[in-house]
Amino acid sequence: MELFDRLERQELERAVLVHVDFRNEADREELDEFYELVDSAGAEICTLLTTKRQNPDSKYFVGKGKAEEIQQAVELYEADVVIVNHALTPAQERNLSELVGCQVLDRIGLILDIFAQRARSHEGKLQVELAQLKRMATRLVKGWTHLDRQGGIGARGPGETQLESDRRLVQGRIKQLESKIDKVRKQRDLGRRSRKRSELPTITIVGYTNAGKSTLFNYMTTANVYAEDRLFATLDSTLRRVHLPGAGPVIFADTVGFIRHIPHDLVTAFRSTLEETREASLLIHLVDASDIHREEKIADVYDVIREVGADEVPQLVVFNKIDLLDPIVEPHIDYDENGVASRVWVSAQKGLGVELLMEAVASFFKGRFHTVDLVLNVNAGKKRAQLYELGTILEEGFDEDGNSVFTMLLTETEWSSIKKWPEFIKAKIRNPDTLEK
Repeated sequence: MELFDRLERQELERAVLVHVDFRNEADREELDEFYELVDSAGAEICTLLTTKRQNPDSKYFVGKGKAEEIQQAVELYEADVVIVNHALTPAQERNLSELVGCQVLDRIGLILDIFAQRARSHEGKLQVELAQLKRMATRLVKGWTHLDRQGGIGARGPGETQLESDRRLVQGRIKQLESKIDKVRKQRDLGRRSRKRSELPTITIVGYTNAGKSTLFNYMTTANVYAEDRLFATLDSTLRRVHLPGAGPVIFADTVGFIRHIPHDLVTAFRSTLEETREASLLIHLVDASDIHREEKIADVYDVIREVGADEVPQLVVFNKIDLLDPIVEPHIDYDENGVASRVWVSAQKGLGVELLMEAVASFFKGRFHTVDLVLNVNAGKKRAQLYELGTILEEGFDEDGNSVFTMLLTETEWSSIKKWPEFIKAKIRNPDTLEK
């Protein structure tokens, strides 16, 4: 597939790209990743301008000479936007925009634009708007010099500048959004507490953006989550209940992809997905095995995991896209010195090794359940429905009297509760030694 193949869009914004190669490694950005971000945003690249600097220029970020070169490129290609592969201060963004005569977008603004396109859920859209407004609040400038005061007949007094009015409106909307998101978060908390009460473990898939998380999630859960070979294809947290052979029911969660040098405020705009990470029973850290920068990206993901307080959660590293490696690597599981699965090699796109991955995940949770035999009175229809709601029925039938006969996997909490039901004719543990102490 050709990069920037955007046949689905009739009109593309023409973009001049700017990349600065800083000597300090901590300030560097990957050029290939920049291309992918621009592609994900849906822009048509006119040209790429590069330069080397020790430190950013305080006024234009790139220096006066390079800024004038950008201006000439904008005029030559009739560009609509200049996109800079770095974070700009509000002053740098404003100064450069005034010089080149068109919109200037930095790396963070570019990522926010992608977020705005990708958000699907109500919560995701709220979070995107909140992040955009918080960014806008730092970039508001006086744009109506002829309207210094809005007072007049019927509105005497000190009045209010247009800038102040804009800031007041933005801050008001920010408060509204924060209130709405807080309500959604409380609803999520209720769902999370419900899962804890049922003792269902949550397996959260994390990884650098475009590592293949949604593709893997779809294969394991058949959820049909949106998956595309573009950065930030998934922004909304998606949960699916899956029965793992030998381990029982679990919850799988897909999350937004991580990326280096993304501000923490922007990451926390998607708090819901990060909370799923922090509260998970197991993290599947998905890595693009074919990426030449995979070690750096593994470190970047670890940094974000530490930031959100999820570094104590057990992790299983999964190397994806093994079909793209040369030489080819066969699907397999690597075990540590204690015989615990530590790494799994798969291709989610091809479906290679996914069964091994499910086996490795199940090994973390084996022994959590009692296998029980139950005989429920024929007249206990409501209790029968409650058993179905647990979703852990292994076998079902009827005895000669018409009573319901079940074999189920139950957690200790579930077993302690339902074994006392008077509607049971029989309630017996088949293998009492299987429960983890």
